[in-house]
Amino acid sequence: MAWGNAVLSENHNDVEACLTERGYQADISTRVTAESTSSALFSTVASRGRQAMSGKGMNDSFEDIVGASRALSEVLDLVRIVAPTSSTALIEGETGTGKELIARAIHQHSPRRDRSFVKLNCAAIPLGLLESELFGHERGAFTGAVARKVGRFEAADRGTLFLDEIGDIPLELQAKLLRVLQEGEFERLGSTQTLRANVRLVAATNRDLAAMISMKQFRSDLYYRLNVFPISVPPLRDRLQDIPVLVEHFVKRFSEQMGKQIREVPAEVMEALVSHSWPGNIRELQNFIERSVILSPGNVLRPPLANLEATAETESPEAITLEQAERNHIRKILEHTRWVVSGRNGAAARLGIKRSTLYFRMQKLGISRPNGEPVPA
Repeated sequence: MAWGNAVLSENHNDVEACLTERGYQADISTRVTAESTSSALFSTVASRGRQAMSGKGMNDSFEDIVGASRALSEVLDLVRIVAPTSSTALIEGETGTGKELIARAIHQHSPRRDRSFVKLNCAAIPLGLLESELFGHERGAFTGAVARKVGRFEAADRGTLFLDEIGDIPLELQAKLLRVLQEGEFERLGSTQTLRANVRLVAATNRDLAAMISMKQFRSDLYYRLNVFPISVPPLRDRLQDIPVLVEHFVKRFSEQMGKQIREVPAEVMEALVSHSWPGNIRELQNFIERSVILSPGNVLRPPLANLEATAETESPEAITLEQAERNHIRKILEHTRWVVSGRNGAAARLGIKRSTLYFRMQKLGISRPNGEPVPA
């Protein structure tokens, strides 16, 4: 079964599409013995896509979440189960999979839906300011603290706090976070007054927290407190039947924003989009469709598929030796720690080896700073 041109619905309030079978009956006799594995895959995806799109109402209670694949439906089932409670939820998944949307869905389906939904990306805040962002500070608590600041926990009182990239919180701050989760108590920086907050915490990460525990980079007691109700968000490559719906959803959105009238997605385009691995997941797909809408002059989507193929070739892993893998891993950790070797947050501690061992491995593998400066202790 071949992909037919996807014609966008006139109703811009839904994400339905009309997929037509292109010459299927006339073509079946010549293709019955030559149908490839990929063709069978596209047939399955097309069939499931039509079933999902015809099953309107499946995600009625999740207006911002597009798709009806089994993998996504299982995630939404978990959201429905945990949302009415006040339990902590830990959302795990690759970057770009929509973890914040899942966190918002938990809040919107909870008894706290009329209260604040406060979010914080822990990786985007400098380490020295993260504690102030979480717990607030008093005037004069540190240089530059010219006024009292309310922290995220205080702002989210009786609501939901979403901490994205929870794995990037430094060890010394994890103990304070654990105390808030267990006791509901904290102090602003520069204050001795204990404050209380009734907060429902939803955390998210794209890192392997269990592996970080073994490397002494994450507290096990905090992990167990966060991992009350884990939700694993599948990557886009595990949601192939959702790609056509997502494509048409983004085409409609960006067409409206740019004042264009794109009404058709060619069959070969849709096939190429479904075939791509999308390592950046939904975020990558969204950005690619936005660029495609910009480049399309008429009412037919004309994406730069050559760029997509070039990206796929670049991302294809090449066979490397164990020594090369070790060199790449050590260099990555050193760059993450700004080439600091020792200390609780140094590269040696993150790698779980002694400082002398790390220096020996660096010398053997020929690892040095790009500018030739000595590596700090």
